[in-house]
Amino acid sequence: MNRETTLFLSDLDGTLLRSDQTLSEYTCSVIDRIADEGVHFSYATARSIDTAARVTRGIRVNLPVIVHNGAFILDSVTRTPLWSAKFTREEEIEVYGAFLDHGLFPLTYAVIDGKNRFSYIKRQCGRAQWDFVMSRLWSEEDRRAREIFAPDEALDGDVYYFACIGDDEKQLLPVYRRLKHRFRCIFSRDIYTDAPWLEIMPQGVSKASAAKKLMGLLGCTRLVCFGDAENDVSMFEAADEKYAVSNAVPELKRLATAVIGDHDEDAVARFLEERLLSR
Repeated sequence: MNRETTLFLSDLDGTLLRSDQTLSEYTCSVIDRIADEGVHFSYATARSIDTAARVTRGIRVNLPVIVHNGAFILDSVTRTPLWSAKFTREEEIEVYGAFLDHGLFPLTYAVIDGKNRFSYIKRQCGRAQWDFVMSRLWSEEDRRAREIFAPDEALDGDVYYFACIGDDEKQLLPVYRRLKHRFRCIFSRDIYTDAPWLEIMPQGVSKASAAKKLMGLLGCTRLVCFGDAENDVSMFEAADEKYAVSNAVPELKRLATAVIGDHDEDAVARFLEERLLSR
């Protein structure tokens, strides 16, 4: 395999990160060593660049990164968007209206005045969604949260992503069924809290489509990826080689070239060290 034309792309939560949302010293050492040797390594995550950068501080990722499940490709150093998706105005209204029709008020993610923000209505947040908002408000580094007080403020700016966190998955299923044929919808459970999540993105947006764009930017012709969850399925389907950690969902294991160790045992780093550094 030619390193110069291969992109190694890893999911973060449940894959590269341990259960406590950290990277071990060993993983940091391996990632830095392969970067020094010119290996193209990056990550693709559902996180924003703000939270992704915070949990990956221990490693040097100088290549562009994929965030919000493929809605953005960003320069990892300057955080400048190299590519981004967005809904049309009609699509924004359709998606938000579907949530409102079922008494739900999702978080809306948009570029407003050149900055990435997410908007929320505090009094309309359920317990799980409010816990998520609070986790961002506690961080002095995360300035994206934007409290609004009426639904007509929710679609300000260029909206690219909706997320609704339920206290019961039955709240979210009707919206998922209504929108899944028109948009990119991911219905899953958070690996840390087990709260049900419904994420809505423009049609065609995925980790796979973003990975292909990133490969084009880097001049790569092969994709090797690592993952654990439902939102990694498209990336696995597009990859030349795909490796599921042992804690991955069954569907991903079925698609995998092989199942490697657990994320709490630095499985991705151990694979990379054996494949790329053992000489």
